[in-house]
Amino acid sequence: MPLQVSPELAESIREEMALGKYASEEQLLQEALLALREQREDFAAIQAGIDDWQAGRTRPFVEVAEEIRKEFGWNSPS
Repeated sequence: MPLQVSPELAESIREEMALGKYASEEQLLQEALLALREQREDFAAIQAGIDDWQAGRTRPFVEVAEEIRKEFGWNSPS
């Protein structure tokens, strides 16, 4: 499906393609859409954390740090 893009966007695409990272404009678009989805998921996770914090659903840092150490087999600091 051919896309109609503005001259400014076409220039941005040409600039990205000139960097040699993408094999095709389709690959560039696929990676851009993936990055957009990941950004949306990141923002949603941040908002969920803020919502939890505002609702008082928190735990002490020491408790969380110890849980992470156990999960990854790290020793507690001396």
